[in-house]
Amino acid sequence: MQERFKVSVRRSCELALLQRSVWYAKSRARDQSALRQRIRDIAMSRPRFGYLRVLVMLKREGWAVGKKRVYRLYSLEGLQLRMKVRRRKRIALLRGKVVPATRANQHWSMDFVHDQMLDGRKFRILTVIDQWSRESVMLEANYRLSGRSVAQALDQAARQRGWPQAITVDNGTEFTSKALDDWAYRRGVKLDYTRPGKPTDNGLIESFNGRLRDEFLNVNEFITMHEVHERLRAWQDDYNHCRPHGSLGHLTPSEFATMRSGEPVLNSVCEAYHDRQEHVCRARNRAE
Repeated sequence: MQERFKVSVRRSCELALLQRSVWYAKSRARDQSALRQRIRDIAMSRPRFGYLRVLVMLKREGWAVGKKRVYRLYSLEGLQLRMKVRRRKRIALLRGKVVPATRANQHWSMDFVHDQMLDGRKFRILTVIDQWSRESVMLEANYRLSGRSVAQALDQAARQRGWPQAITVDNGTEFTSKALDDWAYRRGVKLDYTRPGKPTDNGLIESFNGRLRDEFLNVNEFITMHEVHERLRAWQDDYNHCRPHGSLGHLTPSEFATMRSGEPVLNSVCEAYHDRQEHVCRARNRAE
């Protein structure tokens, strides 16, 4: 009213039935950033704690806060439990938005892709990527992949890169198996389970799987599992070292990782990829 009709504060407050003291009042609320951060730290370190148990922890530490304030800040931080935890122990991240990775080998994403041979036999590919550099960490193909097979494949990848701090997975039977849960507990790796029916919680691996299907599975036909392994290894080299990635400023994942780490970028991998592609084609022609 003041801006449009050019009336005074007194007149506008009378028309709006508002006390002038309310108009001139300024908030005297205290800064809650330290308390919010402490609530988040407690909730992240103790995934099964609700706001009441967080309140107990705060009072033990000497914070003079009430239940309503803790509940309000707890809700604003989005710390409500996203899913019910199973009774058996699981070293998992189950709440809140995942913090983006800031370095290599900090947070991986993992999923499965399905396809079939030329004769109709079905097989699966275990895909693992690094969320920071978008590198393809592992592509493991087989007719059958159980939770124990997944754990063994991750150990093989860890021999070259080391174990990550956390891996984002869905709620498939292989990822919720006792074998993988025991592997994660022994290696100190946290399994970040997505919400049921929410594939966007693991959007990076879903995007990678789409590229794998469009650029590799849909344009190739396979006769033997050995052929799948050879071509898959060649495509992985091309993806990591030759294919530019839009979200990385049109750098390849290996270029992005080496530039951030200060190491020289190796360009000879692209030539090795093309040589391997020719070798696979010749081997297939001999088999036919």
